[in-house]
Amino acid sequence: MPGEAPVIVQKLWNYCDILQDDGVSYGDYVQQLTNILFLKMADEQTRPPLNKEPIIPKKYGWESLTSKRGDDLETHYRHCLEELGKKPGLLGVIYRKSQNKIQDPAKLERLIRLINEETWVGLDIDVKGEIYEGLLEKNADSSQKGAGQYFTPRALISAMVDVIRPKPGETIGDPACGTGGFFLSSHRYIDGNYNLDKDQKKFLKEETFHGWDIVTEVVRLCAMNMYLHGIGTDESQVRNDDSLGADPGDRFDIVMTNPPFGKKSTVTIFSEEGKAEKESMSYERDDFWATTSNKQLNFLQHVKTILGVNGRCAIVVPDNVLFEGGAGETVRRRMLEQMDCHTLLRLPTGIFYAGGVKANVMFFDKKPARTDGKPWTEKVWIYDLRTNQHFTQKESILTRKHLDDFVRCYNAKNRQRRKETDRFRAYSYEELVKRDKVSLDISWLKDESLEDVENLPPPEEISEEIKGSLESALDSINELVDDLGKK
Repeated sequence: MPGEAPVIVQKLWNYCDILQDDGVSYGDYVQQLTNILFLKMADEQTRPPLNKEPIIPKKYGWESLTSKRGDDLETHYRHCLEELGKKPGLLGVIYRKSQNKIQDPAKLERLIRLINEETWVGLDIDVKGEIYEGLLEKNADSSQKGAGQYFTPRALISAMVDVIRPKPGETIGDPACGTGGFFLSSHRYIDGNYNLDKDQKKFLKEETFHGWDIVTEVVRLCAMNMYLHGIGTDESQVRNDDSLGADPGDRFDIVMTNPPFGKKSTVTIFSEEGKAEKESMSYERDDFWATTSNKQLNFLQHVKTILGVNGRCAIVVPDNVLFEGGAGETVRRRMLEQMDCHTLLRLPTGIFYAGGVKANVMFFDKKPARTDGKPWTEKVWIYDLRTNQHFTQKESILTRKHLDDFVRCYNAKNRQRRKETDRFRAYSYEELVKRDKVSLDISWLKDESLEDVENLPPPEEISEEIKGSLESALDSINELVDDLGKK
């Protein structure tokens, strides 16, 4: 059975090459596939042995597509998308604002026939998920500029879930859920590590996961992706919304997230002439320690809000969150005081589709307010997976094996019995607060590439790093100017 997935992925992907000649991009193709595939699977669920009540009106269902040809099919399909987009719940999330990008009726008909040849519900859930994940990964690989914002390396997600160790009955939130990678991996972990009873299975399917994403197309992909994995009901567990806009009031046992790259939060302003311009935007929230236009710092503050007391968090953050002054220093100081910021994983470059990104995973637990004035963080353990590590999207791909040593060192079963290694060191709270701007940007390993010109990163990666450093410095200056202006 597992061998079927790559074959089906390749079959569907080969057809995308044909559609590209008509101007259908890889991203659009995945969206079109999402729309059609859902109709096929929903139809299959109404047949034996499942015999479920249909959730899609018959006049917009699968048979209505397979019974039409040519221009009639194209016209009817456009009408289906329009009407389904008006429906409440999961249907509305998947089809809202959907458009048919396959203008050639013959090619639309061919794609529908391709999907009709497979019995999707008969496939194992993991295989269905593998097929869809395969398409998403191919899309990310083919369209690097847009994909990096929501596609987190699955090997990294797996390691993060393994050390967070979600349990049955716990709620999991992701305020920048993308295509749902953390949800799918957590679902596999819980289902594979526990013998779930009926109530626990129901909770896992219907109440465990809660996500937000600001990009409509990505929310659609996430809802479909979760459906393919057997997660959720007729109501979507993912919302199309700016999660930073306000405290949603929800509190979660676990938050795992990789907020989008790019530090600035922006809003589009229209001038009197009707010209659209993007302006930096700061979120004025009472639950935030600092007001800033730095999107990454805002996500970090938002996450500490939605995490329940004694909740566990793993969040991907870029290097600037570790060393920026101003609001950055304020946030880091408060984090060390009010949270137990016990672990930092320094990630290598080359693992994200956005090139040259320097990122980390920050692990912390939310604690109740203290009355003794002591900080909750005693030590921050830092694992350096960056120095002398080189990965790419093609030749040298990050795999789960590369993260095994980190998972061992993390020692999720008993963090009190951790031991230092060449790549794993502990720094006390007292050491950290004495550092300039309470910087957590710490490395101790000798970088061999500095002595060997042949091992230097490619020029585009170096230029991206320089660009990021300059942007970070400029942001700090702009924030200082804004603060002085307000005073």
